[in-house]
Amino acid sequence: QVQVVESGGGLVQAGGSLRLSCAASTSISSINVMGWYRQAPGKQRELVARMTSGGFTKYADPVKGRFTISRDDAKNTVYLEMNSLKSEDTAVYYCNAQRNWPRGDYWGQGTQVTVSS
Repeated sequence: QVQVVESGGGLVQAGGSLRLSCAASTSISSINVMGWYRQAPGKQRELVARMTSGGFTKYADPVKGRFTISRDDAKNTVYLEMNSLKSEDTAVYYCNAQRNWPRGDYWGQGTQVTVSS
């Protein structure tokens, strides 16, 4: 079982920045994919960014050039740096860990990000 805990959400004005953190209960080098997802009210949960254990990254089109996913293996933590925030970035942001063996798909409890225009 892997536990992931998000932190760093909050209220920010449009154009501002936030950094989210996701702390894992195990070595993230053993996790195949670490990712950030978000869910806005009335919408489905969607991928924001993800990073493989090999360092490959993928970003959703709406956040490309504004958000950056990174990792600190020594701290077992993944970050999401969010710049030039827009009101449409308002959502609950979830951390996700996917492991191939033992197979597992783990979610955090989410952290609220609210961008005021």
